[in-house]
Amino acid sequence: MVGSLEGVRVLELARYQAGPRGAMILSDLGAEVIKIEKLGGEETRRSEPVVRGQSVYFSVYNRGKKSLCLDLRTPRGKEIFAALVPTADVVLENFRPGTMAQMGFDYDRLRALKPDIILTSVSGFGQYGPYRERPAFDPLGQAMSGLMSLTGAPVGQPLGAATSLVDRYTSLHATIGTLAALHHRDRTGEGQLVDCCLMDSALTMVEIPTSYYLATGEEGGESGRPPYKAKDGYVVISASGSAMATRLMRIATGEDSAAVGGWTNRVGQDDPRKLAVARWCAENTVEHIVKTLLDAEIPVAPVKTIPQVAEDPHLWEREMLVKMADPVAGEMYLPGATIKMSKTPGRVGPVPTPGQHTDEILSRLLGYDRPTLEELRRAKVIA
Repeated sequence: MVGSLEGVRVLELARYQAGPRGAMILSDLGAEVIKIEKLGGEETRRSEPVVRGQSVYFSVYNRGKKSLCLDLRTPRGKEIFAALVPTADVVLENFRPGTMAQMGFDYDRLRALKPDIILTSVSGFGQYGPYRERPAFDPLGQAMSGLMSLTGAPVGQPLGAATSLVDRYTSLHATIGTLAALHHRDRTGEGQLVDCCLMDSALTMVEIPTSYYLATGEEGGESGRPPYKAKDGYVVISASGSAMATRLMRIATGEDSAAVGGWTNRVGQDDPRKLAVARWCAENTVEHIVKTLLDAEIPVAPVKTIPQVAEDPHLWEREMLVKMADPVAGEMYLPGATIKMSKTPGRVGPVPTPGQHTDEILSRLLGYDRPTLEELRRAKVIA
C-alpha cells in the first residue's frame, strides 16, 4: 500500500485554492482524486505566475490528480456525473452555497445516488448564517475575522498577509473533516455533509484575543510580533518564560542578574527589556545572533527571503521541495507532501493536462466504449 487512503475515490468540483488544496492533501495520502473541470480546464490553469506556459498556481494545488473535462451544464454531463457518484467515497466542492442545489446535486440528491456519500463543502462563510450568500476570497477572511487588524500591530495599520493564509488553513480543516467523516462511515455506514469555510478558519487564528475580549471586554491576548533588526538582516527571537528570557537578557546586557520576571513575547514593544534586546541585535550580524542564542538554547531564526528558503538544505532533505517532470513546462519545482508517514508514505504525482484522464475514467468506472466517448466528445459533453 503506497498511501493510507488507497482505495478512496474523491470527485473534486473545486477551483482556486482552498478546495483544490484540500483534495491535493487527500491525493498525497493515496486517494484517487478525479478533478472534474470544465471543457478546456479550470480557470486557474491560466493564473499567474506562469513558467514556460505552465501555471505555478494550478500546478501546486493540483499535482497528483486525474483530470476529467465534463460540461455539467448539459443534461448528458449531469447524467455522467450522477453515474460517477456511486463509484466515489467523497464529493468535494467549493462553490458558493446553493450552487450544488442549482446544479441538481445538493447533499440530498447525492445521498439518494449513494447513501454513504460524503459531501465536503468549502465556502467563504459556510452553508448557513447571515453571510451565507456572500462571495469571498482569502483577504476577506483575514479582514472579517480580525486577523488583519492584529497583523498590523503595533503600528496600528491593518496589514494583510502576503500569502493566502486563510485558504491554506481552510484546506486543512476540509481535509481533517473529510478524514473524520470517512472514519465515521467506516464504523457506521453513514455518510454526512462536511461544512468548512474561510470565515470559521480565520477565526481560529484569533481565538485567544477573541475569547479574552468576550470574557473581559478588553482587547489583548495577542498582537504583532515584529522581528529584531540586525546589522545585515532580521531575526525572530522567541524567549518565552522567565528562565529563557533571563538568559537572553544576560546576553543582551552583560548583566548576570537581569530581573525579567514573567517576560514573554507579548510584552509591549517599548518595554525596556525588548529595547535592550533590540540594541544588541542592531550591533551584531544575523549569523552571530543565531549562533549565540542557539548555543544558549534560546529559540531564534533568521528572517529568510524566498531565494534563501528555496536553497534551504533542510527542506530538500525532507522532500518538501521536489523537481518533477511536467507535460507543459518540461519540469517544475513543486511542494512535497507535508505529512510524513512511515508505513504509508503516499506520493506526490504529476500535474495533469486538461482532460488527460477523461477516457480512462469513463471507460474504467462507467464502462463507456470508444464510440460512446467519441460521440460525447463531438457533442462537447466531454473533452
